[in-house]
Order: sequence, then C-alpha cells, then structure tokens
Amino acid sequence: MEQKQEIKDTTDDEIAKKLFLVLQKMRCLVILDDIWKIETWNLLKAAFPNVETDSTILLTTRNQAVASLPNRNAFLHELQPLNENESWELLEKKTISGGAYIDLGMYTKKKDLGMKMLQHCKGLPLVIIVLAGVLARKNSIREWVRVYENVREYINRGIGHEEEYEGVSQVLALSYDDLPYYLKPCFLYLSHYPEDPDFFVSELTKLWVVEGLIFSRQQRHSLGETMEDIARDCLSELVERCLVQVGTSGSTRTIKVCRIHDLVRNMCLLRAKEESFLQIKYSLQENTSSMAAEATQLGKIRRLAIYLDKNADMLVSSRDETNGHVRSLLFFGLREWIPKSEKGLLSPLKDFKVLRVLKVEGLQVITRVELPSEIGNMVHLRFLSVKRSEIKRFPPSLGNLVCLQTLDFRVLIYASMVIPNVIKKMKQLRHLYLPKKYRAKGKLELSTLGHLQTLYYFSSKYCVLKDVGRLTNLRKLRIGLSSSLQNLEEILKSSGSMLNRIRSLFVDVYNNSCEEQAMQIVSSCRGIYKLTLNGPIAELPKELHNYPNLTKLELWRCGLKEDQMGILEKLPNLTILKLMGEVFEENTKILVFSKGGFPSLQFLHVSNTHRITEWKVEEGAMPRLCRLEIEYCSRLTTLPDGLRYLTKLRELTFTGMGGEFHRRIEEDGEDFYKIQHVPSLVIGEPSPLRLTPTNEMMAR
Repeated sequence: MEQKQEIKDTTDDEIAKKLFLVLQKMRCLVILDDIWKIETWNLLKAAFPNVETDSTILLTTRNQAVASLPNRNAFLHELQPLNENESWELLEKKTISGGAYIDLGMYTKKKDLGMKMLQHCKGLPLVIIVLAGVLARKNSIREWVRVYENVREYINRGIGHEEEYEGVSQVLALSYDDLPYYLKPCFLYLSHYPEDPDFFVSELTKLWVVEGLIFSRQQRHSLGETMEDIARDCLSELVERCLVQVGTSGSTRTIKVCRIHDLVRNMCLLRAKEESFLQIKYSLQENTSSMAAEATQLGKIRRLAIYLDKNADMLVSSRDETNGHVRSLLFFGLREWIPKSEKGLLSPLKDFKVLRVLKVEGLQVITRVELPSEIGNMVHLRFLSVKRSEIKRFPPSLGNLVCLQTLDFRVLIYASMVIPNVIKKMKQLRHLYLPKKYRAKGKLELSTLGHLQTLYYFSSKYCVLKDVGRLTNLRKLRIGLSSSLQNLEEILKSSGSMLNRIRSLFVDVYNNSCEEQAMQIVSSCRGIYKLTLNGPIAELPKELHNYPNLTKLELWRCGLKEDQMGILEKLPNLTILKLMGEVFEENTKILVFSKGGFPSLQFLHVSNTHRITEWKVEEGAMPRLCRLEIEYCSRLTTLPDGLRYLTKLRELTFTGMGGEFHRRIEEDGEDFYKIQHVPSLVIGEPSPLRLTPTNEMMAR
C-alpha cells in the first residue's frame, strides 16, 4: 500500500524514469497494443530505453509511420494480408457446411462468387469474417449472387472515406444493411460505448428492453421466455454475423462480456449519426455551447452519451435547450473524473423531464451527493442506475417512478441508508438492486412486484420472505440473513414451486444462528445454476449433488467442516468452483482433491486461504480442469504432484504467493516439472499486500 500511495503522489515524468530503470536493469516483456499516432508514442517513449537492454517492447500499430520510428534496437515485422487461397479458406470455413460438398456444382459456383467478393476485402481477416457473417445465412446461389451485386454497388458508391480502408468500409456497411429490421437498432445502440472497453451483456440487454428495441415474439413469449431472453438471442445473432466479438462466457455458456472491433464501431457511429440515432458528447465545459448547435443540425436529440474527462466542469448544463428532448442519458468516464465543485452536482438532471434511461455509474466524490428530490418528476423513467456512485440518500419521491423496469441502487455507502417503503409502487420493475447496507422503517413490501426477475439485496431484517414466494417471475435472488426468520418452514413449503424457478442464488449469512435457515433456503431452490454462499456455514445440504443444473459454486469464508469436501466432489455438473477466504474450519490444514472427484470441473479459483499449508491432488481428480488460479495463499509453499496428471490444463495463474513458493516453480525449481506441460503460465511477483475477503467482496 505504501508503494501504491508513493506512485499515486509521483509525477508522470518521475514514473517514466523509474520504469525506464526497471526495463533497463530487468528482463521484461512490455506490450503496447494499437498505437495510432506518433504523438501518442512521443508521450510514452521516455519510459522505454533506447539503449542496450534485455527487455523487449512489442508495439502494434496500423500506422506505418509509427512503426518506422528510428530506434537502434527496432525490428519491424509487417503483417501481410491473407492471400487468395487463405482468404477463401477462412470464408469457406465460416459459410459452407460439410454437406455443401455433396453438390459439387453449387460449391464451384459459390467459390467463384466468393473469390470475386474477396477481392474487396483486401485480405483483412476482420472484413472477411464480417462478409462471412452476411453469407452464412444465405444457402442458395441466388442469395449469394444478390450479395455479390450489392458488394459491387457499395464499391461503386464509394462509401468509404479512408483510402487506406477503401473497400473495407463498404463491406462493413453491407453487413449492416443486410441486418433484419429488428437487429439494426440493437446494433446502433452499441455506438454508445467508448472505444475498446468491453460491455456487460446483462446491462446491454436490459437497456435494449427498456428502450423498446426488443419486440416480443408471441409464440416464444408464451413458452415462458422473457424479453431479456429474446434480447440475448438478438445479441447471439449479431455475434453469428461477426459484428460483435465475444469477450467471456459464463458457466452455462451464456455470453457475459462483449466488444466490437474499432472499424466496426466506426461504421456503427457513422450510421448512428446518419440516422440521428444518438449524439455523443466528449466533454462538457460550462463555456461550451456546441451541443445546441449540433442539436440544430441533427434535430431533437433523443439519445445522448457523455464521455467525461478531467477537463469537464460539470455533468450536464442546466442552461442547455436540448435537455427537454433527451430520452436516454448515459455517462461514461465518471470513475476517472474529479468534479471541481460538488455543490448541486446532480441538480441539472431534473431538467430532463422525459428521460427513459439515466445511467450515472461510478460517480465518486469526497462528500457524498444527493439525488435531487425532483427526480421523482421523471415519470417516464424506465432505467435508473447509480451503481458504484457515492449517493447518500434514497429520495422518497422515487416512488413516483411507476414505469421503472430497472432500478440499480448499489451505491457506495459506509453507513446504512434508509429505504422508504415506496418500492411497492413500482409495479413494472423487472430488476431491483438495493445497497448491501440499508435500513427501513418497518418492512419493505415487495409482493406487488409481479414482473420482478432480479432481487438484489433482500434483507431478512427489513423484508418479508413470504413476498418472495409471490414473485412468480423471480430468477435471481441475493438474500442477507442477519436475524432468524419466523415460520420459515411453513413459508418455504407454500412457496416451493416459486423458489424452484430461481436460477441464481446468493446467500449472505451474518451470524451462526442463521446457518440452518440459510441451508433450508438453499434446499428449497433446487433449480439453481449458480450458488454463492458467504459467511459461517459448517455443513452444506447433503442432497446438493442431486441439483441437476448446478454448474457454478462460490464459497466465501464459510468455515466448512473438513468432510464437506466429499459433498463438493460429488457435484456431477459443476464446471466453476471458487474458494475464497477461509472456506474450511480452523483445524483444516490440508486441501485434498480425491480420485474421481469433480468430474466436470473446468475452472478452479482458490484465494486467501491462509490456513492451508499443503494441497493434494490425486490422480484422476478434476480430469477436465482447463484453468487454475491460486492467489494470496501465504502458507502454501509447494505444488501438489498431482498437477502433472491434469493433461487438459491450459491456463495457470499464481498471484501474491510467498517467496519460497515462487522459488520452487521457477524453471530450475523443484516443482516446475509438475506444471511444465501447461501452455499458459502467469506468475505474479510475491506481494506483501494481501486482500482480505471482506475487501475483495467490497471491490467485487
């Protein structure tokens, strides 16, 4: 922590000098990805030695001028575009199934058309797979001919504005025009997000729904699919068309994080501007009036994304004439922004009277701010998120927002916030996120929220469990048990069918007296896919191995009895297991994974288990394990011999381990032979900083 504070107080020039010395003395690999301009490199180069050194700097760029900068140790590797055969091989793999080879005549005609279209792709893999995304759903020769004719039309039109990518922009534009009507607004909505950062699918699909971009398909809707399910299908279709890239997937193989390529984003922004879909404002200063001028050109602004930087004076201007027309207002960069004045910081928001979407996430200030009570006048609001912001009050006027579908109030607070009993009025709520610490005068009534799918955070002290049994659409529940629940067995018995519909369950146990009731709740939710338990729990439900869908399990500071590993090992479909904090009781010093245990496990994460001194993995345990992460296990000094039997292990990460542990896993160390078969091995430096489970959960 001292080093972090020292760096925080150091100027950029001094940091550059320190980094220069590190790279000069040590043997490091530094990757600087996607440097666009010479000016950018000039700002960075002071930190990188142009002298004899064992360190290597890998710099990637699209600009040859950047790559050609003089350096005595430079080696330029210019990536070559794919040749004709390689281009066709990639296109064929994405578009033509194995069955197509039966009809040699059709295959020949498709190849002839494909080779002609590939001439416009310049051998760039991104453009080839985007073109493949257009062709993948076209089975007949007639459809391929139509795409070919459109490609020629786009080239003749000359849509591309950059000579470097002439032909590329046209193919990307074709991929947009080929989208069905219901996908075009979903794709344009991606232009809200800044360049490079990933975006979370769970948030994106909620925004699509509240913006009215998702259309109910009656037949599927009647089968129990929600609008969010249909939204995820729309995203999957954009992925299949290669316009969206998958970042990470969850334990049930659902997409969790996505991104779009820079060139695709540029095309998306261009089309969004052409169709007046949204406006992006890159900074907001009090003396700036360009927004009103741009609004005159574009017409009335409906969607506005504001990217704040350190030069911004305020969130929004109360004097702006366009405020009355905006339906969607999203802020980005709030976590890096330090406001010059916190007085009345959020007050101008009250001028956006017809807003449907308001996203103010990550606003962290010295003195916590208040949402203006006038926010209750935004009666059209359907999405409100102040997640990770330092908001100190829940205005009772929020009860007026009866159209809200998503309310995310997971604010950063250090004392309990009082939640008035007004949420019951928001009968259209589909997703409700409350702060982890809150109080209420009496009990919060939630039984009226018949559309609710997500309830986070249900407090046993201030909410009525019987209400949960009446929420027929509830799929995700986080519940905190700080006091015993009365008539629990009777409530669970009457609510059994509803609780079985829950797919994701998170239980916080704050004292030992609630342990048994926590397990009763878990035993009533047999349909869960994901289970997280946090707090003192000595024994798991014995029938846990009979849960047919359970694929992900997280355990935080439970203090389980040693024999409970036998229950965990028998979970037949478990693919992700995270053990964080002192998961087992105090006298447990050895962690044993037995032969035949965890037959489906693919990812194992163990962190902050400071009592464990030895770890054993028997041959035949975890046969499908692909990823393993070990973090801050201070007393673990050696690796289990059984790791060499994990032949499918592909990624292995160690972070914050002790010096003896690091010495043994070096290439000439005693334990290196156990892990030398793993292709990806990431070893962090020993660290004196040890995150406690409490701090990790706060960060999480």
